[in-house]
Amino acid sequence: MTDSYKTLEKNTEEILFKDKGSKFYATAFPLSDPEDMNEILSELNKKHPKAGHHCYAWKIGSGDDNYRINDDGEPRNSAGATIYGQIQSYELSDVAVVVSRIFGGTKLGVSGLINAYKTSAALALDKAEIITKVITEDIIVQFEYPQMSQIMRWIDENGLLIKKQNLTASCEMVISVPQSKVQEHIELLNSWHPIIAKENI
Repeated sequence: MTDSYKTLEKNTEEILFKDKGSKFYATAFPLSDPEDMNEILSELNKKHPKAGHHCYAWKIGSGDDNYRINDDGEPRNSAGATIYGQIQSYELSDVAVVVSRIFGGTKLGVSGLINAYKTSAALALDKAEIITKVITEDIIVQFEYPQMSQIMRWIDENGLLIKKQNLTASCEMVISVPQSKVQEHIELLNSWHPIIAKENI
């Protein structure tokens, strides 16, 4: 199980690729919710009202099963799948790439379209600020004040994040830990009696 994935820090600057008079405007976006595509496409329609096609692909999550491709009227698999291939090539997740095409009067043919959409998507991703995000899960840790220094040392040594804490008569913290090490950390903490650790379900 991997603990991290690559995604975008922010939207890329729009790039322009030209081929035989056709203009291909490409932008890459961070995306965590497919519903956000509606707003992205709406804005691009306003920005490029002459575009006959707004082709795109997105991928969400670290697995390979949550993605979508859209040719938006272009020949089947000439645009969306080609754009998605570039997302895969850059090993990105939680990302969308949209290429808006304004027809220039000369047909490119399927092979020409594939090359244009591939090149446009690649140019957009070349400009991207790519970051690595860690996949985490939360665990609940319950302990008494005498164990505070031990818990804080464990948090510091492992570079963990305190999401929430309740320090009253006794102490409880919600800690974010790497997904693949949840059970390892829980077993370690529970070996430090009387500390109690469990998954935050």
